[in-house]
Amino acid sequence: MRLKISFFVLLAVSATAFAEDKKVITHEDLWLMPRVGAPVASPDGKFAAFNVTEPSYKKDESATHLWLVATDGSVPARRLTSSKTAESGIAWSPDSKRIAFSAKRGDDKVAQIWVLDLARGGEALRATTLSTGATEPEFSPDGNRLLFTSHVYTEAKDDKDNERIAKEHEERKYKAHVYTGFPIRNFDKWIEDKRPHVFVQTIGANDARDLLAGTALAKLPGYSAPEENAGATWAPDGRSIVFVASRNRDRAAWQFTNADLFQVPVAGGEPKRLTGADALDAGDSYGKPRFSADGRSLYAAVTPQTGQTYNSTRLAVIDWPSAAARTRIELPNKLSLGSFAPAPDSRSVYLTAEDAGQEKLYRAANGDKEAKLVGAPVHGTWASLSGGEKSPVLVAQYESATEPPEIVRLDTSGKMQKLTSFATAATAKLDLAPLENFWFTNARGQRVQSLLLKPPHFDPAKKYPLLVVMHGGPFSQWRDQWVLRWNYHLLAAPGYVVLLTNYVGSTGYGEAFSQAIQGDPLKGPGDDINAAADEAIKKYSFIDANRQCAAGASYGGHLSNWMQATTTRYRCLVSHAGLVNLEAQWGTSDTIYGREVGNGGPVWEQNAVWREQNPIRYAAKFKTPALVSVGERDFRVPINNALEYWSALQRQRVESKLIVFPDENHWVLNAENSKFWYAEVQGWLARWLKDEAPKAP
Repeated sequence: MRLKISFFVLLAVSATAFAEDKKVITHEDLWLMPRVGAPVASPDGKFAAFNVTEPSYKKDESATHLWLVATDGSVPARRLTSSKTAESGIAWSPDSKRIAFSAKRGDDKVAQIWVLDLARGGEALRATTLSTGATEPEFSPDGNRLLFTSHVYTEAKDDKDNERIAKEHEERKYKAHVYTGFPIRNFDKWIEDKRPHVFVQTIGANDARDLLAGTALAKLPGYSAPEENAGATWAPDGRSIVFVASRNRDRAAWQFTNADLFQVPVAGGEPKRLTGADALDAGDSYGKPRFSADGRSLYAAVTPQTGQTYNSTRLAVIDWPSAAARTRIELPNKLSLGSFAPAPDSRSVYLTAEDAGQEKLYRAANGDKEAKLVGAPVHGTWASLSGGEKSPVLVAQYESATEPPEIVRLDTSGKMQKLTSFATAATAKLDLAPLENFWFTNARGQRVQSLLLKPPHFDPAKKYPLLVVMHGGPFSQWRDQWVLRWNYHLLAAPGYVVLLTNYVGSTGYGEAFSQAIQGDPLKGPGDDINAAADEAIKKYSFIDANRQCAAGASYGGHLSNWMQATTTRYRCLVSHAGLVNLEAQWGTSDTIYGREVGNGGPVWEQNAVWREQNPIRYAAKFKTPALVSVGERDFRVPINNALEYWSALQRQRVESKLIVFPDENHWVLNAENSKFWYAEVQGWLARWLKDEAPKAP
């Protein structure tokens, strides 16, 4: 018995010594880690193509290349391109011998479509020469033509017209943004008088044709494509295109907007709407159309419109060529669809969805109402699912909190085989603890999950400060994944326990859980976060309850400012891109109607939410030292909110620090800016958490 006890003691000591041999993560470790993009499986299922970015602190030295890996894992991944400019929108030819992608190379002023012949070898050849550029390529079923998207001027008839209008804009003696309708901005860009059109071109010929030019659809004031890349695809017979478009974006100030599926003949003509109603009122929103291998089913992501600010995305199955709706496949507990890949048998489809801090694999037959769980990784997430059209091969992007994204193969039972290992050697040198998780029931009877990270070189006999980090969204979740912007391990590196709570409103816990935030935008989530901190302190004896700080960005920044207004439990706060005034945010953000619905009515009606859950109304109570940061080009949470918060802090003589990044948008994306931001955050936290007694002002 003594021998057994001695063995386990020795094992524990050895494990501790092994962990201490590993280094604590630095910003350099995080930033310079290779970044592996989403895979695209070849139709025959033998290969997967993907991008890998090799970052640098020097902008001109960062490079993104196209890579190829065999899906059977027989040979290591190999690089296909050498240009430093990034390739995007990877597409395979039907015979799996060519790859098309969008990139800006050589003397290109804008990105064009390039085609790389894997069978013949050599360099990629430029396929398009439009003055407005080209993105999102897809080969026709016969492999002879390309479908792609280009953003063109609304009044242009052809490419020469686009060139003329662009030149006129450049030669104007004035610079002004002029609008007569909403919206006018998106994240960090003013919306210009360009709209996405679908084009078709013969490979090797300069005959690109705009299929939407002059159509009644394209002339609608509300015509556009959704914010996110929604895609377009060839119909199975190669005679028409199915694409996604919105007709009511100009109504975004007073109603929800949506996107429908349309079909347009390659020979030309007015697009036919396949989904939705004639009226321009908001209906269900469609995206990501894709056909089954036999061409008899059209799959598309669909988000119902119910008047709620959040609805989970389902998978619509549509008969083809009749375009009659067949069924909608839901996920268990009405989880939201992430990605999907039709099976080669044309009778089933594989899907991924967020579920309790992970993204898992599901399967459904075409007639099923609900998908069934296939499997999940032990840790981490599977995302960006892609499948072969002629072979039952599934590839995906896998990552966890301790493993940066890599490409994996999944079998039909959910078994995972890693195909790449770009970051394995680098992460093996770092002390990266896995995430732990716990649940509790909040005061409203809802089950809430939290993820917890111990600091590097953890010693259970010591007491550690607690850093509460609040996610944005709110319709997102903390996941077991590798994060660049708010990396869990880098935040924990100085010796903090990091707590990540998926408060009510988070995704991955069912549609009702996400919808419960409507009418309670800050108080309910704030209560959940504080209750989770209390639960963690009770559960983990190594947490020092007297040393707590809280931090967040975007919606997490809103919550940080709510903590400023409602509690003094935290020694300090960090708020990036956070609102302090609900009313000012409504009037200046690039999106407004969803905020109105979420808060129970227009600002001027001044219902309880606008009055009682607006942090600035509690400015007299502001006491907690706060680090405030914002990007000057952020149109989602404009700088006025950060300045108003800063002014209130200064007026109340609360110790605070303001950081404005002139060239950043909603995120801090520049390498040196990111390094500076992390250093400022760590310096701020150290000032308030390292000592047993708080620092005096």
